[in-house]
Amino acid sequence: MALTYFKRFRMEIDVAGRVLVPPPPQGYRFVPWDRSLLGAHAEVKYRSFRHEIDAAVFPCFCDLSGCYRLMEEIVYRKDFLPECTWLAARVDAGGQVQEYCGTVQGVREHGRLGAVQNLGIAPEHRGRSIGTGLLLRALQGFRKQGLRRVYLEVTADNFGAVRLYRRLGFKVVKTTYRAVEAAVS
Repeated sequence: MALTYFKRFRMEIDVAGRVLVPPPPQGYRFVPWDRSLLGAHAEVKYRSFRHEIDAAVFPCFCDLSGCYRLMEEIVYRKDFLPECTWLAARVDAGGQVQEYCGTVQGVREHGRLGAVQNLGIAPEHRGRSIGTGLLLRALQGFRKQGLRRVYLEVTADNFGAVRLYRRLGFKVVKTTYRAVEAAVS
């Protein structure tokens, strides 16, 4: 086994001001947290990350059971914030859910910071502002909880995610390197 290092950014935003939350894109809706949706969050997380760089950084993304365990770890934390946890769903003309396709979760860190967990959009639904809508709903939830600062961590080579976070006002405040064991061929 050899170590591979992945460059990661810690990015922060101040949400003290008003967070404008756009309506969902046509054909989609955003669904607030409900305990019955834990499996849907895990399944979307798996579809969103299994073939991405983050699956190399966090091997739990490589299989559905790992994503399910991760979701359980998040939602059973005492500092889990349901109001910052959302799903995106593709809906039919009558508004009925056809499939879930985006997920985000939020937790409180150290009593005073919000932390965005695993914003993920299934590949076939990217480019429709779904990630923007989910993230802004999470930020609004943090603000309603009285949290002024929110952070997230992102792999630097996840260019689309970094671009989204910068566009919404997140700033890089720290760069770290995560060591991951990789098989040598």
